[in-house]
Amino acid sequence: MEIEELGSRLRARRTTTGRTIASVAADAGLSVPYIANLENGRGNPTLSAIASLAGALGAKLRIELADELAREDDGLPDSLIDFAHGPRFRAEARQLSPAARQRLLTAMAGLGALAGRPLGDLDWHRVLDTVVLLNRGTPAG
Repeated sequence: MEIEELGSRLRARRTTTGRTIASVAADAGLSVPYIANLENGRGNPTLSAIASLAGALGAKLRIELADELAREDDGLPDSLIDFAHGPRFRAEARQLSPAARQRLLTAMAGLGALAGRPLGDLDWHRVLDTVVLLNRGTPAG
């Protein structure tokens, strides 16, 4: 998990529970600036700090050592897997859960299959642009 995703998850958990950074900091035994930096995607937290934050937020800490795309690459084109490791995909997928990220990759692979040819990096950018634009549109009404 990237630090930005960790920060987003920490902030979401804290705000969902109606907590302030100060109250979480007190319960976790960490400083307010330290937690604020983590929530803003900065820093290099220790496992101990993350465990303390999880406990303070009433969350369970689960650690898994696995290749990042090992579960996601079944049937995906190599060029899409390469694209998924890049900064653009990571930036767009940062707010997604692992399951939603998998669905995004599967959908992108499906759209790519419509081309009838292997897709390159620029093609994957275009497919991702389409998905992003669809998700930012306003509902019909």
